[in-house]
Amino acid sequence: EVQLVESGGGTVQPGGSLRLSCAVSGFTFSTYAMGWVRQAPGKGLEWVSGINSGGTHTYYTDSVKGRFTISRDNAKNTLYLQLNSLKTEDTAMYLCAKGKYSIIILGGLSDYDYWGQGTQVTVSS
Repeated sequence: EVQLVESGGGTVQPGGSLRLSCAVSGFTFSTYAMGWVRQAPGKGLEWVSGINSGGTHTYYTDSVKGRFTISRDNAKNTLYLQLNSLKTEDTAMYLCAKGKYSIIILGGLSDYDYWGQGTQVTVSS
């Protein structure tokens, strides 16, 4: 059974930072691309970032480029997302996503087939 368990969310002021983690089980983590998606209140899922199976190629939606960093530790079966310079518009539930393949194909939601329950990030002064 594929399991994706996120942690690390919280409430921060604008300009603050958080580090999200996603612990996975139920599949061979090192052979699949992974990603992060988010869902703001009252809105649909938005793809945020992706990383290939080896961790050598990373991708970001334009609104987070230069502020967020995706990474993975294949030895620990864990995916990360470092969030810096947070803005109020980053407020959302952040979900970890398992890729369908070892690489990122389109850079959107269709690249993924499983999602976790999410961890809430709230940016507020």
